[in-house]
Amino acid sequence: MSKAFAFINDKRVRDVFYQAALLIGLVALLVYFIRNASQNMVQAGIASGFDFLWRTSGIEVPFVLTNYTQSDNILALFWAGVANTMLVTVIALVLSTALGFLIGIARLSSIWLVQAIAGAYVEFVRNIPLLFFVLFWYFGVIAALPAPRESLSVFGVAFLNNRGLTIPLPDAGANFKYAFIAIAISCLLHWLFLRWARRRKEETGQDAPILRVGLVLLLLIPALALAWATLATRWDIPVLRGFNYRGGFVVIPEFVALLAALVTYTAGFIAEIVRGGIQSVPHGQIEASSALGLRPGPTLRLVTIPQALRVMTPPMTNQYLNVLKNSSFGAAIAYPDVVSLFMGSALNNTGQAIEIIAMTLAVYLVIGLAVSAFMNWYNARIALVTR
Repeated sequence: MSKAFAFINDKRVRDVFYQAALLIGLVALLVYFIRNASQNMVQAGIASGFDFLWRTSGIEVPFVLTNYTQSDNILALFWAGVANTMLVTVIALVLSTALGFLIGIARLSSIWLVQAIAGAYVEFVRNIPLLFFVLFWYFGVIAALPAPRESLSVFGVAFLNNRGLTIPLPDAGANFKYAFIAIAISCLLHWLFLRWARRRKEETGQDAPILRVGLVLLLLIPALALAWATLATRWDIPVLRGFNYRGGFVVIPEFVALLAALVTYTAGFIAEIVRGGIQSVPHGQIEASSALGLRPGPTLRLVTIPQALRVMTPPMTNQYLNVLKNSSFGAAIAYPDVVSLFMGSALNNTGQAIEIIAMTLAVYLVIGLAVSAFMNWYNARIALVTR
C-alpha cells in the first residue's frame, strides 16, 4: 500500500498523468468539433473532402512562376500561390535585413544628421500600420508612374510604368543552368579552401591568401559565368506595341508594391534590433581593437557585429516570421499569393472553406517552423561555448 501511495505521489508520475490527461482532453475536444462540423455540413448539403483539388481551376493568374494555366487543377493553383508567397517573402527577407543593418548602424553614427534621419525613420515606421505602407506604395507610388508609352527605360531593355516592370526573358535557360552550376561549384571550392586555410593556420601558423582566393571564387568566376550565359543566350526583348509592351517578363505592380512595403516596414524593426545588438557589445572590446590598430570599419565588421549577432538572432527570427505572415497583406491589393488565390478565388469557386483554410494555415505553419528551425540552428552555431 505504501509503495502504491509513493508511486502515485511521485512528482514525475503526476506530471506525466496531468500531461496525458490534458492531451487526451484536447484530442477529444478536437474530435468533437470535427464531427460536429461534419454533421452540420452534411445537413446543409455542403461537400467535404479534398476531391475538389483535382477539379479544373479556370482561374486566370496574372503573375505565375510555375507552369500553371487556367486548364490546370486547383492543386496547381494552390502551388502557384505558394510559389508567389515564397518569392516575395525570400526577397523581402534579404532586402529588409540589408536595409535594416544600414539604418541600425546609421543610428549609431557620429554624424548628427545621419543619426537624426535614421532615428526619425525608425520612429515613423514603428508607429504606422503595415497596411498603410502597402496602400501607399501601391496607390501613391506605383500608380503615379507614367503610362506605358512614357515608360522609364532602363538601358533600353527594361521598362517601368504603372503596369509594372517589363524585363527581358531568356528564350532558353540551359546556359544559365550551367552558369549556376559553375557558381555552386565555385562556392563549394571556396568553403573547402576556408576549411583548409583554417586548419593550416592552427597547425603551422601560416596565413593563406583568403582575400585573393575569395575574390576569384566568389566574384570573378560567378561574374564570368553569368556574363557568358547572358551573351550566349537569346533574349526576348520587350517591344512597345499599341498601348503596352509585348514580350519579356512582367513584374506586376502588386508584387513591387508589396515587396517595397514589406522591406521598408520590416527594416525599421530590424534597425532597432541591430542597434541594440551593437550596443550590447562591451565597450572594452572596441577599445581593445583600437589599441591593436584596427580602424572603425574593420572593428565594426570583425569585432562588433560578430558578437552582436548572438544578441540579434532571436529577435531577428521573430521579424523573419513576421515578414512571412505579413506577406498575406498582399490580398489587399490583389497580389496573387496563396491567400488571394486559394482563400479568395478557389474558396469562392468551390465553397470548401474548412479544407481551404486548413491547407492555407498549414502552408504558413510549415514554412514558419522551417524558418524557426534554421534560425535556431544558426543561433546554436554562433553561441558561445562554455564549460
